[in-house]
Amino acid sequence: MFVRTISLAAVALALQVAAASAGRCPLDMKKIDAALAAGPQLSAAQLDEVETLRKTGADQHKSGQHKQSVETLHKAKAILGID
Repeated sequence: MFVRTISLAAVALALQVAAASAGRCPLDMKKIDAALAAGPQLSAAQLDEVETLRKTGADQHKSGQHKQSVETLHKAKAILGID
């Protein structure tokens, strides 16, 4: 019984972590969009990379790959110099 309780608790925690990541993706995308709209001082190559990472992150989010989406969007935010 104890092992089952711990297993259920672990599953519940994993679901909460996944939900938290899923909710973070749209916030990160909004930050990236706002930074892009402000006209950042980036080279053409950096701008292309940010736009590609933003699109990839959105696609990952839509397909349920939230951990990967957060990581991808973090790379775009780093290039833009935002948190």
